[in-house]
Amino acid sequence: MDESNCTHDCSTCGADCSSRKSEPAFTPLGDGASVKKVIGVVSGKGGVGKSLVTSLLATAMRRRDYNVGILDADVTGPSIPRSFGLSAGIDPAGELMLPKKTVTGIDVISVNLLLENETDPVVWRGPVISGVVNQFWGQVFWNDVDYMFIDMPPGTGDVPLTVFQSIPVDGIIVVTTPQELVSMIVEKAVNMASLMNVPIIGMIENMSYVTCPDCGRKIEVFGPSRAEDVASKLGVPLLARLPMDLTVASLCDRGVIELYENEYIDKAALEIEKILPVGTTEQ
Repeated sequence: MDESNCTHDCSTCGADCSSRKSEPAFTPLGDGASVKKVIGVVSGKGGVGKSLVTSLLATAMRRRDYNVGILDADVTGPSIPRSFGLSAGIDPAGELMLPKKTVTGIDVISVNLLLENETDPVVWRGPVISGVVNQFWGQVFWNDVDYMFIDMPPGTGDVPLTVFQSIPVDGIIVVTTPQELVSMIVEKAVNMASLMNVPIIGMIENMSYVTCPDCGRKIEVFGPSRAEDVASKLGVPLLARLPMDLTVASLCDRGVIELYENEYIDKAALEIEKILPVGTTEQ
């Protein structure tokens, strides 16, 4: 970075330069709240199924009898509440907010739970959105959460930077699709995580193929998968290749995503459990 252009506001910059001040302290959790492991679910671009992967991973970890939370940091494009059939309305817990609970007991916070109508647009500038994300971490009563998944907006802008600098993220999962263009975008997300010293847990390829209902043949709609090559190049584990499945789309639309069972996402959950075992240390 050209230090002559430095704004001296390290909270808005990811550059590693001699002008960098000591890292700011993470935003503290609210009184009595506790979160053991924090996992960011990221993508370099939109439309790859990041929110779906977040929902499926959270569901899989809940089935493994962990206390699970979802922080929906995609403030301008929230879709998590719809997938779980949650409606607006957040109750207070003293000075904090109580997250909504899904049918199986996953704690969820999202801007759509605060809006009168879920279709109301969120027309806010970056600093305001970043402030909301900080509030979702520090002003919500996260009650003994073992694994928190943060559904991030696409790209490498304000919100991912805020999350990495303000929340003690233990690792990220990168979501991709088979198209060649996406592999380049994935590398951007991986490089940002590396710049921010955030470990990469692994990669999940979504929409990898569709299974013919008649013969069972796997059809690679977007061409041959490059997931293994990309993961190898970046030195990260490939956790799963998820098929295109009409069932999961229907369950999301009906708000019952927790009914979906998939061996591939279960294997990814097992890997997360191995890589980030829940200890006794709280954030």
